[in-house]
Amino acid sequence: MSESRRTEAGEVVPVPEAAPSRREAYDPGGGPSGAAIGWVTFAGVVMLIEGGFEILAGVSALISSDLFGDNVDTIFEQTAESWGWWHLVIGGVIVLAGLGVFTGNILARIVGVIAAAISAIAAFAWLPIYPVWGVIVIAVDIAVIWALTVHGRDIQKAERMGEL
Repeated sequence: MSESRRTEAGEVVPVPEAAPSRREAYDPGGGPSGAAIGWVTFAGVVMLIEGGFEILAGVSALISSDLFGDNVDTIFEQTAESWGWWHLVIGGVIVLAGLGVFTGNILARIVGVIAAAISAIAAFAWLPIYPVWGVIVIAVDIAVIWALTVHGRDIQKAERMGEL
């Protein structure tokens, strides 16, 4: 049933219904699909694993920094200990963002997209040395970016609807 209103002249005119948003037009059922939730879960789990690996790399560099020599990186003049702290901090941020993805947090999704993009670029740089592994890492990173950008809010929407 449509609503109506009176103009200043006293005429009764119908009030047009609001057009559906772009998201409603794309998702006519109104609810997130199980596949969308699965992809976002996949992205969150990959972020947790990647962050865990970064933390392990940082801890190993801090514990056994004497194995790497005095100056590990001649370009940035970083020692193994400083690289260890960098990996520890970055790994912690990625783990926290991975946990935030499960709540639909926009900042967590942004961090996830940035981390996956950097990972894909790094894998591309290693393609001549590890071609098969580089292609696999790039494919997984693209899947994570796709899941976080296309279906990022579906977990949050499913929780509001009581589906999770």
